[in-house]
Formats: sequence, structure tokens, C-alpha cells
Amino acid sequence: MNAEIICVGTEILLGDIINTNGSFIASQLAELGIDIYHQTVVGDNHSRLHDALEIAFSRADMVITTGGLGPTYDDMTKDTIAKYFKRKLVHDEKSVENVKNLFKSLKRNMTENNLKQALVIEGSIVLGNEYGLAPGMYLEQDGKTVVMLPGPPYEMEPMFINKLKPILLKDSGSTLVSKNIHIFGVGESSVENTLRDMMIRSKNPTIAPYAKRGEVLVRVTAKAANKEEGLRIADPAVEEICRILKGNVYGIDAENLQNELVRRLSEKKKTIAVAESCTGGIVASRITEISGSSAVFGYGVVTYANQAKIDLLGVGENTLVEHGAVSKETAEEMAQGVRKLGNSDIGLAITGIAGPTGGTKEKPVGLVYVAVDTEKGCEVKKLNLSRRRADERNGIRQYAASNALFLALSSLK
Repeated sequence: MNAEIICVGTEILLGDIINTNGSFIASQLAELGIDIYHQTVVGDNHSRLHDALEIAFSRADMVITTGGLGPTYDDMTKDTIAKYFKRKLVHDEKSVENVKNLFKSLKRNMTENNLKQALVIEGSIVLGNEYGLAPGMYLEQDGKTVVMLPGPPYEMEPMFINKLKPILLKDSGSTLVSKNIHIFGVGESSVENTLRDMMIRSKNPTIAPYAKRGEVLVRVTAKAANKEEGLRIADPAVEEICRILKGNVYGIDAENLQNELVRRLSEKKKTIAVAESCTGGIVASRITEISGSSAVFGYGVVTYANQAKIDLLGVGENTLVEHGAVSKETAEEMAQGVRKLGNSDIGLAITGIAGPTGGTKEKPVGLVYVAVDTEKGCEVKKLNLSRRRADERNGIRQYAASNALFLALSSLK
């Protein structure tokens, strides 16, 4: 089977918003073994969408649209598709109830055009919307399939995963099982080069690296009759990849660095305290966004000024004079000091130069030291995070925080 994606919306066409829907759907279809050769963006216009459908169905078995399912006059996707297939639009009673219940809970009067969102194409399979009002639809006719999904990604993505994907898997007579290996500290090209031979020879499971912000995800996907068989196929490949990249793997099916850190600290009944300079509290913020972090995190201090490093963390004045605030020695004493201050198992510290000013030839913008102190001793890592961009201050700070979280995770192994 091959598919084509049509993303509907003048705001996408004009570049007012980024079209993330196309990339998400394409990656999902690739996992399902559905070929995709074309993507189209169309403005909110009946005739142009009709033309796009004509072209798409001339070369694809399935067309997936996003957008144009809302209540306003320019939301015309399902109306155009209904006319294309010569079918009526009818109210879906469950969707009508959802719309009415929302306005009732908001204590607002509902205008009649809101019920437009509850209209579906007669004979289609209704895909319930868990995060919005407009349902999606799945329709087969004359050997062609059309799928209509909402435009907002926070509505579209869960609808694809929870409602559409099971239908596509059922039609294929098989299931897909994926395991995600989370890798930090190496780039996508390096990971691909390391795993290239394995990726080429492995047909089932398939192995694919994806670049994420500051890290790489390697997805191992097995096609099988059921989940148990899929895991039996995928697990040996996962184990081999983890062995090859062991120093850079921080989790399997992990949500993110901070989530994995909190989980591991909780498992081991360990606590952490954090001292930050150039990151200004980013690490503490990322840890505390995780539910349950209060059991493992009690102290986070921002010691931006040298005097704060001395007063709160016990960093030696001589250390700051001889080596400077951005140095291996200062980072080490910060980690030791915050561990003592927080009476914690782990002390984590960051000091660096985020720029754009403040750098020197000896200590350029992007120089960062992260340190982790435990009962086994103190480890300090020197980083050069600048990519010589004019607006990289926040990027340096975020990536420094990620490196600190990864170093803390590594100390728990």
C-alpha cells in the first residue's frame, strides 16, 4: 500500500506555523510499512483541495488529510471530501453530545456553527477525539481509502496512535512492536555510522536513528503476529545496540533525561542536590517538572556570583582567584559543597560561560564544566558547547543542563 499526505491550512501554506503533522504521519506510516511518495500543503479552498485529492488518488491507495475539521467557514475538508465521494454529511450523536457538554461545563451559550464539528461523512468510521471536539474519519470506497484527522498536533497525534493505527494494523494482519533506545553525547551521523552494518543486514526488526534536540533516538521495530513475538524479535537487537553504544545509552523507552534520572534515583533510594551558575536553575526546573521528584530532590541553589559560591557552597576564595569561577576546580568544589549542604547522596554542579559576552581566548563562550560528587569521589567533565552562532546563549544553557543530567545518570550505573 502507498499513501499520500495532504495538510490543509492557509496558515501552513503561508509559513505562519510549521507543518509538524506531515513529518509525524510520514514517520508513523514508515513504521507500518506503508510507502509514502508525496506530501502536499493546500490552503483553505474547496477547488484547490478537490484538485489535490484528484491528483493524490491518481497515484496513492490512501490519502490522509489533516486540518479543516473545525467550526468556522474556512474549515471545509470534510465537506470537500464528502462531495468528492458523493456522500452526505450527518451528525455523529456522540460528537454532538461532546460539543454540548463542553459548552455546558463552560457555562457558555453554544452557537449553531459549533455543531459543524460533529458532522461526519455517512458510512465512515468515526475516530474519537480525546483532546478536542472534531472527530476524525476513516472511509473506504472503490478501492481507495481516505483518512481525515484534525489539524492541531495535540489532537492529531493521539488520534493517529490510539484510533487510526489499530485499524491500519488490523488491515495488515500483523502488529508492530517498537523499542526506543535513548542516546546522549553522540550525534545522529556518528550513531548511524556505528550501526550501519547492523541496520543494513537487519530486515526484521528494522533499525532507524532519529535526531532529537541534543540527543539521538534509535527505534527498533519488529513486525510480528502479536506483541510477545514482536518483543522476542526486537529484544536481541536492542541488547546488541546497547552493548555497542553502552557509554551513551541512558534509557529504553525513556521519556527524557530528567524523567529517567528521577526514576533511577527513586529505584535506588538516592537523593540529589544541584548547584547551578550559568544555567540559572534550568536543571532544578527540569527535575522538579517530574511528578515524584520531591522524594529525591530537596536542594537546588543558583550561585551566579562568586560570593554566593563562597557563602553557600564553601568554594574556596583561593580556588576562585587561582582558577576562576569557570574551572574544573570550582565545579568540583561546587558539587562537593551542594552535596554537603543538601545532605544528599549526589551533588551536581554546573559553571560556565553562556555568552554572548564574557569569553576570552583561554576561556571562550561555550566553555562549561559539569561535576558530580558521590561517595565514590568527584567526576568533572569539560565541555565546549559553542557552535559560533549569534543567538546561542539559551542553547548553551539547555545543553549544559542536559549534560549535567546525563552525568548524574551515569553516576548511578
